Amino acid sequence: MDAFFASVELLRYPDLRGRPVVVGGRAVSQPATDKNGNRNYARLRDYVGRGVITTSTYEARALGVFSAMGMMKAAQLAPDAILLPADFAAYRRYSNLFKAAVAQVAPSIEDRGIDEIYIDLTEHAEPSLEIAQRIKAAVKDATGLVCSIAISPNKLLSKIGSDLDKPDGLTLLSMDDLPTRIWPLPVRKINGIGPKAGVKLEGLGISTIAQLAQARPDLLQEHFGLTYARWLLRVAHGLDERPVVLHSTPKSISRETTFERDLHVLHDKAALSEAFLRLCTQVAGDLERKGYVGRTIGIKLRFDDFRTVTRDFTLPVETADAHTIHRAAGQCLKRIVMDHKIRLLGVRIGALSQPGAQPGGGQTTQGELFSD
Repeated sequence: MDAFFASVELLRYPDLRGRPVVVGGRAVSQPATDKNGNRNYARLRDYVGRGVITTSTYEARALGVFSAMGMMKAAQLAPDAILLPADFAAYRRYSNLFKAAVAQVAPSIEDRGIDEIYIDLTEHAEPSLEIAQRIKAAVKDATGLVCSIAISPNKLLSKIGSDLDKPDGLTLLSMDDLPTRIWPLPVRKINGIGPKAGVKLEGLGISTIAQLAQARPDLLQEHFGLTYARWLLRVAHGLDERPVVLHSTPKSISRETTFERDLHVLHDKAALSEAFLRLCTQVAGDLERKGYVGRTIGIKLRFDDFRTVTRDFTLPVETADAHTIHRAAGQCLKRIVMDHKIRLLGVRIGALSQPGAQPGGGQTTQGELFSD
């Protein structure tokens, strides 16, 4: 889906089409409407806090504003950009709509998150262009939104190709297109080559996928090890045998929040306790909605010095109950020395399974962060 969260917001505020718009920041208010019916939008230049960009329209991206960028930094690049709060309930609703629309045309779908899927078209006899146009039309009819599609021999090339002609792209790739469409691209366009590997490859004089495809195997093995070196060469030549996975079990479910200011363990105990309870309840709700239970409860803390600490606690039986998660996560917190203010708090549950009957994600009463 193209600029998915921002595109959903433009359905609600069509007068913002063609303008730089940024979505993010939990403290951002909804636009106010004056007595004449005119909306007054917040501007990025007025934002104060530590929030990050959730997404941005293509007009904002042209100004250098992208997702995961700090909002204060983004304000320096696009001070007049419109700022809207995120509405994840709406994004999940539209996500379900677009996936259901695709499933009516091609049901063999691998869900890759709220705005992305892989579709296996192996058994479809109609030409690629025609089925891609049908999928795009189905998504547009169901949601009012546009998407970008790439049809190729494998998931690797389709992932890269879906970004080549955004927005509203329709890209067909074959192995014969590697030299002209894939090899000139930067190596970071390959999903699985992260920032550290990208810097290391750059240091070896390898900045494009073409240069990676032509790299000496022994050079790559020396710097990356045998397994990763082999993978690098394979993906550089467009090779990927991964199947479309129709059903999979997540390894864990988690929720976390970054506070607008660093919170003191004692002076801000009420705020920390409220956030801790909310996260546990949200995790329980996610488990119930997805039909999972889990045994290993974990917490994540990031302090004001950017030190990150995690702790886990394994229960004797599986659960999806908010009170049980809250109590176990509290045990994890007691094993951490709280010697700094807290910047981020997260709760996770792992060792997941799907029981025959889903347990309820119960509610728990307000408690303190370090309560028994």
